[in-house]
Amino acid sequence: MTDKSPDKKNEEELRSAEVENELPGGARGAKQRLMRSKGIYLLPNLFTTASLFSGFYAIVAAMNGHFENAAVAIFISMILDGLDGRVARMTNTQSEFGAEYDSLVDMVAFGVAPALVAFSMSLHELGNIGWIATFIYVAGAALRLARFNTQIDTVDKKYFIGLPSPSAAAIVAGYVWVVHDYDQSGWLMLLTVLVVAGAGVLMVSNVKYHSFKELDLKRRVPFTAVLVMVLIFAVIALKPSLVLLGAFSVYTLSGPFNALMRKGAGKA
Repeated sequence: MTDKSPDKKNEEELRSAEVENELPGGARGAKQRLMRSKGIYLLPNLFTTASLFSGFYAIVAAMNGHFENAAVAIFISMILDGLDGRVARMTNTQSEFGAEYDSLVDMVAFGVAPALVAFSMSLHELGNIGWIATFIYVAGAALRLARFNTQIDTVDKKYFIGLPSPSAAAIVAGYVWVVHDYDQSGWLMLLTVLVVAGAGVLMVSNVKYHSFKELDLKRRVPFTAVLVMVLIFAVIALKPSLVLLGAFSVYTLSGPFNALMRKGAGKA
């Protein structure tokens, strides 16, 4: 018998490498080709992309001094972020790609954008203290999202561990929306540092916050519930900045308050 030719020998080695996943043609490459052939779902990712656009617009608006527009853009991003997941579940278009994409967009819209909006408004005037407070918020958002992604199947669905990043973004955006016309000095500057850094710390805390996921929006409700919703929208329309800041401030403080109540009850 004659020895195998060099070409055939190389071909067999290449095939062996593919099987052992050493080349893109192996199992890993097959998975990548399968993902490319399957594509992605357009509808839910369209909402996610719109949320990314709103977050990016908030950054650009703040850099140009339009802080009210920046705050509104962050709230719009929150609405879009809430819609993408619901649309995916309603249309049965959930995917691993969508989940990863949503997490990255949340980091921009609820992590980087609110921090840079607050930094552009006033924190840049504080030098090192200003950018450190801003970084605490950004790092808190990144850690919060990473922890949420790793604990999503192990924690109680009724609670969030740590302040949710959209709520933290709402606190910062609502605060900016309310105070951006005032003189950014003295005690107001200190309050801005506390709001931004405090929201960042709460995101990585172990404080529990209600998720309200136990609410069943599909069941029938009394007709008066519709009237209550109309009144809520009417109140928000009167002074959106104050109402939204007040509502999310109550939610933010509810976590530490409930934690203190549980701790006090345990000692009693």
